[in-house]
Amino acid sequence: MDEERAFKPMLRSGTRFTRDAAQRPVLMFEDVFKSYRAGSPVLRGMNLIIERGEFVFITGPSGSGKSTLLRLLYRSERVDDGRILFMGRDVARLRDDSVPFLRRNIGVVFQDFKLVSSWTVFENVAITLEVIGVAPRLIKTRVGEALERVGLTGRGGDLAGVLSGGEQQRVAVARAIVGEPALVLADEPTGNLDPQLAIDVLGLFEEIHEQGTTVLFATHDRTLLDQRPRRVIVLDEGKAIDVPTGVATAEDSPYDNELPL
Repeated sequence: MDEERAFKPMLRSGTRFTRDAAQRPVLMFEDVFKSYRAGSPVLRGMNLIIERGEFVFITGPSGSGKSTLLRLLYRSERVDDGRILFMGRDVARLRDDSVPFLRRNIGVVFQDFKLVSSWTVFENVAITLEVIGVAPRLIKTRVGEALERVGLTGRGGDLAGVLSGGEQQRVAVARAIVGEPALVLADEPTGNLDPQLAIDVLGLFEEIHEQGTTVLFATHDRTLLDQRPRRVIVLDEGKAIDVPTGVATAEDSPYDNELPL
């Protein structure tokens, strides 16, 4: 099996990794172009580096490319030009049968939860491990741990469809982290929640980050950006504008007049 086919970084605590890979940024976008209509690219030669262990907000106006950027990362879509390197590997060059290995290392949380309402909470979380052949006994343990981390201890037998929106999003977060991925992507995860629930969900992602996981959190909600002095990447006109100290302190930023918020 060649190197691209066997893509499986598994760079997390307690697992094997190469010294060379550990010294690389977790993500590098190099001159990335993506267009859905001729002559109107969403991303226009975008460059961006995300270091391992960072928590980064991705923001910008509707249509600026936030969701596109994330879909390119987990290979739901391909770049038109340029490279996206995850742990040093070019995502676009991976063979189709290597994409599942990529996704084992990337947890994704969506705005609309993407749960199976007729399944139990346990089943919705366990599917992540079942598809990669984890033993049932270990699945039970890992799912229990993930549900405890998101505040749903003892709720594994409940049907997902009867949960509140905030609880469903917690299940979605548990599903994303149960495989202990190196990277978690959040695509507008609080878009369907009221303001207080949104802050609670943000707190879950911060706890995940404190465990050493790299987090990319895409949102248009300025109130969330003001919660913590995190690094903020603003997507505007196909480019990534870096606001390292966060939008809340962007008054002194040279990009102040360019923040499309």
